[in-house]
Amino acid sequence: MSDTQPSSTKPYLVRAIHEWCTDNGLTPYLAVSVTQGVKVPMEHVRDGEIVLNISMLATDKLQLQNDAVTFQARFSGRVHQVYVPIDNIAAIYAKETGSGMAFEAAKPATEPGLALAQTPSAEPPQEPPPPKAPARPKLTRVK
Repeated sequence: MSDTQPSSTKPYLVRAIHEWCTDNGLTPYLAVSVTQGVKVPMEHVRDGEIVLNISMLATDKLQLQNDAVTFQARFSGRVHQVYVPIDNIAAIYAKETGSGMAFEAAKPATEPGLALAQTPSAEPPQEPPPPKAPARPKLTRVK
């Protein structure tokens, strides 16, 4: 017997659920706990978590490796390189049915400045302008 610990089953299970979703025409979604090592567009992170569509149609260069999931995807029309360490995956499931698997994941970032500090080019979210009072309706004569 070997003294070394066997590798984690998590990356193998993630790949299996992804393949099952794809084979059944379902959309695989990845729930991710966002901490220091995760590279995702921070403007889409909510409460330290992000849910990612990892279907073949939504991603480019998808790699489900033993240490991380990496791919390129469009967010708000811009291409982003995504890097998710396996330890940060909280779940993988089919969007349409909710069937899948949940895992223990790293605790999400709770301090507001931590997530933004990961991407130096990220700007703090802007407050939306207050809604304007509705304009009074006008009649226009059309000939």
